[in-house]
Amino acid sequence: MAADVRVICAIGRSGQLGLNGHLPWEGNPGRPFVEDVERFFEISRGHVLVAGPTTIGAVPDFARETRTLVTIRSHEDPREVLSRFPDRVVFIGGGPKVWDVYAPFVRHWDVNVLPYDGEADRWFDPAWLLAGGAARRG
Repeated sequence: MAADVRVICAIGRSGQLGLNGHLPWEGNPGRPFVEDVERFFEISRGHVLVAGPTTIGAVPDFARETRTLVTIRSHEDPREVLSRFPDRVVFIGGGPKVWDVYAPFVRHWDVNVLPYDGEADRWFDPAWLLAGGAARRG
């Protein structure tokens, strides 16, 4: 059986994803932001997290022991990467560059909208939500 590919992410009210290589709300002590981080680590515990080096590098030490972390590079074929994890839940982390490539394989998108409406230089693309059917049909 193939990997069960998912994404869990947070976006701002207008679809904001990133700012200068970080989450735009990173470090915000407000309850919705803290709960979002806690929820991510709870849901992804025991599973595989596939992401680029920046995202994998940002995973705190406490979370490294409770999930399988896989650093990917742009030259890698997503089918080959995902084939390493049959019968596993695989979360695809990162942002636009990663999701542009992996969206056709994603079965479930868990998108949390946070009360952020500020600056961003990376945005969520709703087309990713529709891309998943192509990989399953093809």
